[in-house]
Amino acid sequence: MADTITIRTDAETEHALEVLTHDGISRSAAVRQAVLEAALRRERAATMRRAVLRMPLGEPDGIDVAAEISRAREGER
Repeated sequence: MADTITIRTDAETEHALEVLTHDGISRSAAVRQAVLEAALRRERAATMRRAVLRMPLGEPDGIDVAAEISRAREGER
């Protein structure tokens, strides 16, 4: 048997529950579905971040951007 979770709602949460239960789904089922969907989105986002971090950056082009900006701003001082 599943555990019971109690949540404290506010006006924003109550509105969200009204939206989620508008089609007749129970509050319990709506909350369960929302938690599962949120977890899936978070897992997908983490997977995407890891994929981006593994992307090859390519070869450096030899331009030191920080040095270029510093040289350009020397006259501003």
